[in-house]
Amino acid sequence: MRYAIVIENAGSNYSAYVPDLPGCIATGETVAEAERLIREAIEFHLEGLRADGTPIPPRHQAAWTTSKSRPERTPSTPRGADLPKPGQSSRATHDPE
Repeated sequence: MRYAIVIENAGSNYSAYVPDLPGCIATGETVAEAERLIREAIEFHLEGLRADGTPIPPRHQAAWTTSKSRPERTPSTPRGADLPKPGQSSRATHDPE
């Protein structure tokens, strides 16, 4: 199952969360680090739900980019990385299974 991942520029770092998994959050110094850490957080979150016998929430959110314009990519920008400006967010998806 794929979950939408929201990554936001928080000024001095990037924050990430999963709308369909309340409490599943991560922060990183870069977009790439925030994305890597939220993917790990999703795995850990789902393991905890399974261990507790709690049903895995279905995916409800569509994956899309909420910013009106996309920043320019440079050769060092990871493929698929959108660099949100302060107050904007970008979405990606992660399939933990």
